[in-house]
Amino acid sequence: MTHAVSPEDWRWGDELDAVVAAPNSHRVVFENEKVRVLEVSVPPGTREPEHTHRWPSVMVTDTRARIRYWIGDRLSFESPDPLPPPGDLTGSWSGPEGPHSVENIDTFASHALRIEFKD
Repeated sequence: MTHAVSPEDWRWGDELDAVVAAPNSHRVVFENEKVRVLEVSVPPGTREPEHTHRWPSVMVTDTRARIRYWIGDRLSFESPDPLPPPGDLTGSWSGPEGPHSVENIDTFASHALRIEFKD
């Protein structure tokens, strides 16, 4: 689903960083020289602005909603309907992600913490 890019191939500027380009859905809750933790919340019926994630990360989701994952104008992924039964928490690994946006196509907000591991 993700638009993974190797760190060596990174070519996007800081203006596309998720916190800068999509501040309504990405909020820093902790940051130091080794990690950055983002709270990620996408309201229902909302598509985030295009943004990037420079560092590899673990996404820990506590409220899973149906989404569409866009790379530019191309739909790359859409969640199944219905979603599989939820667990308490879900986690997933992602490498650095080039420009993309997430659209929440559900009736409630999605919510997660994204732990980014800096170089």
